[in-house]
Amino acid sequence: MTLTVGQAFDLVYGEDAPIHVVAWDGSTGGSPDGLVFRLTNPDALNHLLAAGGELGLARAYLLGDVVIEGIDEADPYDVLRLVGDGLTARRTKGRDAIELARFLAKHRPHAPRLPEEETPGQLRRLAYGVRHGRARDAAAISHHYDVSNAFYEKVLGPSMTYTCACFPTDEASLEEAQAYKYDLVARKLGLQPGMRLLDVGCGWGGMVRHAVKHYGVSALGVTLSREQAAWAQAAIEADGIADRAEVRHGDYRDVTERGFDAISSIGLTEHIGVANYPAYFRFLHERLRDEGRLLNHCITRPDNKHPGLPPRGFINRYVFPDGELTGSGDIVRVMEDEGFEVRHHENLREHYARTCAAWNANLAKHWDDCVELAGLGRARVWGLYLAGSRLAFERNEIQLHQVLASRTSGAGMSGFTLRPRFEPAG
Repeated sequence: MTLTVGQAFDLVYGEDAPIHVVAWDGSTGGSPDGLVFRLTNPDALNHLLAAGGELGLARAYLLGDVVIEGIDEADPYDVLRLVGDGLTARRTKGRDAIELARFLAKHRPHAPRLPEEETPGQLRRLAYGVRHGRARDAAAISHHYDVSNAFYEKVLGPSMTYTCACFPTDEASLEEAQAYKYDLVARKLGLQPGMRLLDVGCGWGGMVRHAVKHYGVSALGVTLSREQAAWAQAAIEADGIADRAEVRHGDYRDVTERGFDAISSIGLTEHIGVANYPAYFRFLHERLRDEGRLLNHCITRPDNKHPGLPPRGFINRYVFPDGELTGSGDIVRVMEDEGFEVRHHENLREHYARTCAAWNANLAKHWDDCVELAGLGRARVWGLYLAGSRLAFERNEIQLHQVLASRTSGAGMSGFTLRPRFEPAG
């Protein structure tokens, strides 16, 4: 007799697993006191078998084939942590292994129905050109960032900053931490009145506006997102700094100006592809004057052993198409190989966990508005994405590194004092 869904679950995860599976066939598995996962139809099982892991579960959840009782759709952190900590597949052998094989043969997976939020993943098809070519990069950025400025205002808060904050104290708010992050970058870059700053991948212009208003520089920001550029330029006009600040809609590779005193790259490196690092840092090196500084801020892996292309999992299919990560050592190596002198390097991993938690809280606070602006499926994707990212940063599965470097002159002049201080005096 073939196993029921509940019996198969118990063979794989044990009867004491911290979740309670209730299947459409009337069977149950796991602990009766566990968090209830309802598999409402055979498609739920097919998703789990066809993709497995986070991707299969996410697909089933987004489609309603798996219903998780009591889940906070805006912040499913507790559920993700429970599943990650409590579900460990056991090794089956003997009669159990035979029965499980029969079960899998009966429920042989087939191509699943996909949530509509995943269909933009088709932008990787040939029609969009070579990976990390200009057209495909533009399509990937538009997919994620051109959702709705109003949606991002709800999730990100007044700063409209979609990168890791830096919390100066345990009590600091998200807005205080984002302002502190921009100030930290400005201090590392040694910004002074009259300097020229280039901010590549500038988002909604937060760094551009902060540097111009608080450090007296002139600044140019560039973003591939049309929505971001429009929002940022309007904010610049409202701030009355249009004579010294500009945000362009376009590819950073189209910037022709040179001789910048400083360049900030905050959250762009993740999008350009590991194989393109040499050309990227070479381009930035060419845009700086001698003794000019570059601050590169990006998400990294905790080691340098992974290949450049990540698994085709949830993040790649639903959030960042064509995104790639590697270790900070690879980034430093390429920067040095392209002529930069690395002067300072730090990891803000715990800060990004806190940032994601704050964004989840904003999503929860404005859940109804976010659903209206982006749709229930997209809002659910963001809940999963932010909570999962928080967990990954907490567990040191991913990190966030700032690497500060200079275009040191041929005579060896770096532009740094003997003991530069980046944190404000206090």
